[in-house]
Amino acid sequence: MEELSEGEPRQLVVQNALLKLRAVPGERVLAADSMVVWDGRAHGKPADVAEAERWLRELSGRWHEVMGGIALREHGEERTDVAVTRVRFRELGEADIARYLESGEWRDRAGGYAIQELGAMLVEGIEGDWFNVVGLPVPALLRLAPDLMQR
Repeated sequence: MEELSEGEPRQLVVQNALLKLRAVPGERVLAADSMVVWDGRAHGKPADVAEAERWLRELSGRWHEVMGGIALREHGEERTDVAVTRVRFRELGEADIARYLESGEWRDRAGGYAIQELGAMLVEGIEGDWFNVVGLPVPALLRLAPDLMQR
């Protein structure tokens, strides 16, 4: 399945979640997609180490947004939601960037980093849902499916 990469970030992340949802049969299916947004443009996964390096340099010392789109199908109905979390990277030195790139953790990660792993060293501040940055916006999921909290 080819993910969409161009368009308004909020719509893009929801559309990608819906594409994933619709690719899976079942009565109750959850799908999620994440994008990292800065300078008004959504970024998915870096294509290679050069792109990951460029993104780390662009994000150094700056705020950006992590958008998490989720789509839930149950009882034949599709529902969606979007979570937005602001993340600020600290000023990254050459050694920081080199170490992170050498770790390989940037691969297959929206925005080229994983906050729950070594990527935590990149982050100076966060406003909003940490779980969204990890990849599943739990509060948004509970808005779509409040019965998950029931036993």
